[in-house]
Amino acid sequence: MPIEVQVVSRARELYSTENADMVIIPGSEGEMGVLPGHTPVLTTLAFGELRIIEGEDIIGFVVYGGVVDVRPSKVVVLADDAESVAEIDLDEVEAARQRAQQLMAESPTEDQRWQIAQELRRAEIAARIQRRRIPSGARIRSLDDEA
Repeated sequence: MPIEVQVVSRARELYSTENADMVIIPGSEGEMGVLPGHTPVLTTLAFGELRIIEGEDIIGFVVYGGVVDVRPSKVVVLADDAESVAEIDLDEVEAARQRAQQLMAESPTEDQRWQIAQELRRAEIAARIQRRRIPSGARIRSLDDEA
């Protein structure tokens, strides 16, 4: 019995499937694995990697906050912001990280410091997730594979 999964950001729907075997959620209290038949839960998302397991495939997203509604047969991820792991450009991430570090060194105001820290955190999380190794035997399926 598979589980339906929908991943939505403020900008657009990123992914939808009716055939997931498991969803691994970066919750604010830690990672949470969801299998079909899971008890209903409403939880907040932390910054991290959302993974959807479909057979041999792992579909990964970097999420930056939001909420997740878990039902026995469906998981709806409402991310504040998210991007596919397959779409992350490490050169762009590194450039953003360097810009944020440079801005932080220029003695910003408290509000600016908070915004810069968030951007730096986003860049570091995206880089860490993109560099992570794939488990043996699994493959990351690109969103283009759906077309």
